[in-house]
Amino acid sequence: MSTATLAGTSRTEPAPAPHRPPRLTGGRIASHAVMALMTVYFLLPFWWLLVASTKDNDGLFGSAPLWFSGDFDLFGNLALLFTQDGGVYLKWLRNSALYSMVSGVGATAIAALAGYAFAKLRFPGRNLLFAALLGLIMVPATALVLPTYLLMSEAGLTDTVWAVILPSLLNPFGVYLLRVYVHDSVPDEMLEAARIDGAGELRVFRSVALPAMRPALVTVLLFTMVATWNNFLLPLVMLSDNELFPLTVGLRTWYMSATIGNGGPALFNVIVVGALVAIVPLIVAFLLLQRYWRGGLTIGALK
Repeated sequence: MSTATLAGTSRTEPAPAPHRPPRLTGGRIASHAVMALMTVYFLLPFWWLLVASTKDNDGLFGSAPLWFSGDFDLFGNLALLFTQDGGVYLKWLRNSALYSMVSGVGATAIAALAGYAFAKLRFPGRNLLFAALLGLIMVPATALVLPTYLLMSEAGLTDTVWAVILPSLLNPFGVYLLRVYVHDSVPDEMLEAARIDGAGELRVFRSVALPAMRPALVTVLLFTMVATWNNFLLPLVMLSDNELFPLTVGLRTWYMSATIGNGGPALFNVIVVGALVAIVPLIVAFLLLQRYWRGGLTIGALK
């Protein structure tokens, strides 16, 4: 028997290293404790809202704030919510959905076109326009409400759905996010190959770039929809018709009538359960699209 054969028969595979649980160092324990505290901090308001929605007015003001009272009245509160003032809450819910969907889709389409242009096209003034875009991100949205109202008033669009939708179509952060995403995830060689094959610029964008932008598009869509759904100051300034209010402004009118009107505290349980119902669509949207959200936010770190 040869030396190579003897060496081959005598060679043994190394035994796998025993699995050892991670050591609980002081830093690891501290990080877990901080994350647990932050989790409680963020979930505590939702827990209070969930508990308060099951109480009537007496239980809302006369029982422990973070625990259920003796009477579970969630379904009774929901019935009151959807019948209060002739069922106007359903109109507010429909308005919020309309504003969010139209603004989200429109803002995403505009951001996709602008982000692709900033990332892959060369045109005069591109760097100057992109610098102005970055400056717009720093401007608080509340500072633009009054100028926007004056513009809408001159155009005769106040107290219409367009007074809420049109300002929401401009999303500078969405343009910036898509510009960064397209720059890192869409190779120039792939676009040049499509152009060599005879595709026009619009065809290149629609058939080559747009499918690769899908995670970022969903991210911008979610950001815009959540921002529009939660928007309060813009519709408060633009709208005076109760039938056009979104949920944020509508619930505020009920709160004002309960605190300074003749209704007293009779509406507080309805307001609380209305706030709970208002956040359910956002939770559902996030749970359904969270994988796209994560992918869109982390793509820059992977390239």
